[in-house]
Amino acid sequence: MISSMEKSWIYILLLFIIALKYLTKQKRKLPPSPILTLPLVGHLHLLKFPLHRTYHNLSLKLGPIFSLRFGNRLMVVVSSPATVEECFTKNDIVLANRPRFVSGKYIGYNFTSVTVAPYGDHWRNLRRLTTAEIFSTVRLNAFQSIRADEVGHMLKSLACQGSSIVEIRPLLSALMLNNIMRMVAGKRYFGVEGAEDDEEAREFPEVLMEVFKHGGVANPGDFFPLLRWIGYMDFEKNLSRIMTKLDAFLQRLIEEHRSNNGGDTMIDHMLSLQESEPQNYTHSVIKSTILVMMLAGTDTSATTIEWAMSALLNHPDKMEKARKEIDRVIGTDRILNESDLPKLPYLQNIINETFRLFPATPMLVPHEAAADCKIAGYDIPRGTIVQVNAWAIHRDPHVWDDPESFKPERFEAAEPRAPQLLPFGMGRRSCPGNVLAQRIVGLTLGCLVQCFYWERVGEGLVDMIEGKVGVSIPKQVPLEAKFRARPLLERILAL
Repeated sequence: MISSMEKSWIYILLLFIIALKYLTKQKRKLPPSPILTLPLVGHLHLLKFPLHRTYHNLSLKLGPIFSLRFGNRLMVVVSSPATVEECFTKNDIVLANRPRFVSGKYIGYNFTSVTVAPYGDHWRNLRRLTTAEIFSTVRLNAFQSIRADEVGHMLKSLACQGSSIVEIRPLLSALMLNNIMRMVAGKRYFGVEGAEDDEEAREFPEVLMEVFKHGGVANPGDFFPLLRWIGYMDFEKNLSRIMTKLDAFLQRLIEEHRSNNGGDTMIDHMLSLQESEPQNYTHSVIKSTILVMMLAGTDTSATTIEWAMSALLNHPDKMEKARKEIDRVIGTDRILNESDLPKLPYLQNIINETFRLFPATPMLVPHEAAADCKIAGYDIPRGTIVQVNAWAIHRDPHVWDDPESFKPERFEAAEPRAPQLLPFGMGRRSCPGNVLAQRIVGLTLGCLVQCFYWERVGEGLVDMIEGKVGVSIPKQVPLEAKFRARPLLERILAL
């Protein structure tokens, strides 16, 4: 039995611990936050989609770094180049972790994929795999013919329609998915004769779209554990169902390549690595890497090109300037290829300006502080979620002259660099597929400009309003445009 005296000492000790914890918190100098904080939900009432615009408006009032409380989590939002640079130079290792959101459990194969894995030996091995084995110059050059062939399929498909009106996004999505799937598994899924009779070819793109949909939605259960416990809106249940289907599909791909033996796809390459390092290249690692490539290499590239074409249709003089550059450098007897891209600076300026004004991921993938640290003189407690608002930085009038205007010429004076331009993030957890993305975006956009004349469908400008929800931000109104094949395309296709 505990005596009354012992109970009193226990109560005193508990009060002392609570008081000490409170006083320690009081000493912390957290980034400024909105005054009105509601019980339990914190600042959740302030959030409106799209989030990057809401966060930008808050930064105008609170400064380039501010904090928000969502349920039991503290989030810090960073919106200036100087603060971003401090995050990913001085604090790069401390901020190298990812928050353990429920989506990472399923889409990230229980937090083991390169995107969501915690910083450590496993992640370093995955990073080595992606940079040295998958996205190396040698590997990318080996698949150059695939990218050229897929762009050729798209050009021929358009040319067969003659002069017409086309919705751009489905063409680009098919191109990007076929490109990644041929690199990964050696097969196409869109525009294939008989595909409508192939159940797998029909189901796979649909399941992938569901992953995009659920992976791009914030789950309230990540901030309010009670909601996850009660299965709020069946979010986790739906993710589990989708990933069961997708995992089975990816497993079939691996088994096909294991039985075929001797191919030259990325699956074949990873299976050969599995033989020498089975502990590092498990089936889960291979599947998660394939999925990361599909998710990161399709939607964002297609979105970027759609924004670029929309901007060029609203600025036909800039499209004509790009076309003249291509004709001068390439001539009119062949279609441009990847090796031509470094010789087309104005085309690259257009792409950089699209990255700036319309970043496919306006809020970079969130980081989590592995230990207490300081950013811009403020205390950042361990476990804080840190998000970078790239969209706000790209439109900062202190960084960019006339930031709301589409001006590719702004990049003629100097090469853009992080942290002023952040299409692929910064620091050790920046996107390892940036070279592949720039190659396929440059090749596709350049060929569309070179091979066709493009016009707006109506008298007015193309609507540039963005969609509201998702990791990537597509146009709210899909782009439709008039097109007509140039004589050079008809001549080349006739050869």
